[in-house]
Amino acid sequence: MLTGLNWNAITLLLTAGVLLDLLLGEVRRWHPLVGFGHLASALERRLNLGRLRFWRGALAWLLAVLPVSAASVALTCWLAPHTYALWALHAVLLYFSLGLRSLGEHNLPIAAALAQQDLPLARQLTARIVSRDTSRASEADLTRASIESLLENGNDAVFATLFWFMLAGGPGAVLYRMANTLDAMWGYRTERLRQFGCCAARVDDALNYLPARLTALSYTLLAATWEARQRAWRCWRQQAPAWDSPNAGPVMASGAGTLGIRLGGAAIYHGVLEKRPELGAGDHATGSDIYRAWRLVCHTSLLWLALAALANAAQFWSQHA
Repeated sequence: MLTGLNWNAITLLLTAGVLLDLLLGEVRRWHPLVGFGHLASALERRLNLGRLRFWRGALAWLLAVLPVSAASVALTCWLAPHTYALWALHAVLLYFSLGLRSLGEHNLPIAAALAQQDLPLARQLTARIVSRDTSRASEADLTRASIESLLENGNDAVFATLFWFMLAGGPGAVLYRMANTLDAMWGYRTERLRQFGCCAARVDDALNYLPARLTALSYTLLAATWEARQRAWRCWRQQAPAWDSPNAGPVMASGAGTLGIRLGGAAIYHGVLEKRPELGAGDHATGSDIYRAWRLVCHTSLLWLALAALANAAQFWSQHA
């Protein structure tokens, strides 16, 4: 591991970061990722013009990510002689990088609005978390959008962040979340961003490749029955290759299979109707399935923390056997 931390510290800090996120949620003012987003927007406006847009996008990625990453590494090196201060820094960096509570805060109100048959409010709430057009979306469209966001961002905002924290501590979590944020802002196949955002999209694909598959495996293992696990595995293996994202496909297909619902289908992005492959199997998703998807993400978080604790116990017994 690149952290220099033992498993005892990693387990403690993982738990501390998740608890801080659940207790405090996102910082309402001066959130570091919000500030980073403003920086990314400014870089895109300044550099996304003229020729060589791919290379301009790569330069913008470096200008956005390297200074912050270097600063977080420098802080950890500076605090290395002070164990408890160093641990506190790692925990705070992880807290700023996680978005578990935010997933619930953004998606559960959609389920509540749908339960009250308040379609205008559900459309407004869904538009805040997805890039697709929701102005004329049906209840089924909004339900699919929310569940797909929960399952995919369960990986992006939680599990991939935990994965990179385990490998490289707080700086690893920060670097990953910056790369993921740049993909979310620049990684669209629109005329303006197709070339400029290509580097950001490819880097995010690489950083997410293994975490996404661990997330898909976790969703599969947490299926309620053996039959549901087989269904989730089958959906993952058969349906994910048809999805245009190499990492979102496995995560959403396995999650939909675990829940026994159908996702995917047509959606409007940037004014263009996209006919996306179907994911999952079983009934069409309803508003109540948003709660089930949220519980799946929460249970997967507990699974990852439990596995870290088991690894810590195994290390302890191997050293004292």
